[in-house]
Amino acid sequence: MIVGIIPARFASSRLYGKPLAMIGGKPMIQHTYESASKSNLLHKIILAVDDERVAEAAKSFGAEVMITPKEIATGSDRIAFVAKKIPSADIIVNIQGDEPFIPGRMIDEAVEPLLFDQEIMVSTLAKRITSLAELKSSSVVKVVFDYQSFALYFSRSPIPFVRDAATLAEGLKMVNMFKHVGLYVYRRSALLKFTTLQPTDLEQTEKLEQLRMLENGIKIKVVETEFDSYSVDTLEDLEHAKAFYKKYLKKKEK
Repeated sequence: MIVGIIPARFASSRLYGKPLAMIGGKPMIQHTYESASKSNLLHKIILAVDDERVAEAAKSFGAEVMITPKEIATGSDRIAFVAKKIPSADIIVNIQGDEPFIPGRMIDEAVEPLLFDQEIMVSTLAKRITSLAELKSSSVVKVVFDYQSFALYFSRSPIPFVRDAATLAEGLKMVNMFKHVGLYVYRRSALLKFTTLQPTDLEQTEKLEQLRMLENGIKIKVVETEFDSYSVDTLEDLEHAKAFYKKYLKKKEK
């Protein structure tokens, strides 16, 4: 069984109460749930929440909910907590709760490698960077991968470094560079193993949890996607999301 789990933490440091932030009359967590429901490959979607207010909101729009302990620090640990209670979940998809407009097809793209190759334990997505602002931003994680599309490294810095380019802009024109889209698909065994591992040196240096997998020899398949998703981390992001949704509704009415 393929299970999508959406972790939703109420006490976000940058946007308190984020799962219940309203976008066009619906809480953000409902948008994420409804977007994920458009996937053709997920058999079940569960919201992993740490607050009764979010649980009640989720139940009101018909979502399956599991309460997780508030002291769980990371989304991956929250996902693993839920996965342990679902023995039939062979493949687990970690869908970020703050991506209200994630395309269902994007989820399916990430899942597909595990359906066709039993050796693949973890997969994720990457999208080609076309903007210099994205390349420069430390909040946009970059990824490089090998000829079999397995991740070599993730970084907040622009990678690869293009030695023959005089500027970053020139380097971006010379070489394909990719940003990491933070959607993960795990085989059950890989997820449970990952969440037992101690934080690693590179992970703590870059503040990127996925480096723990690479440092421990867990290979991550990278699927290139043409889709993009929009993460809501700040109040400014929320206002952009509201404007985006308003435009979407107007376009839908035409």
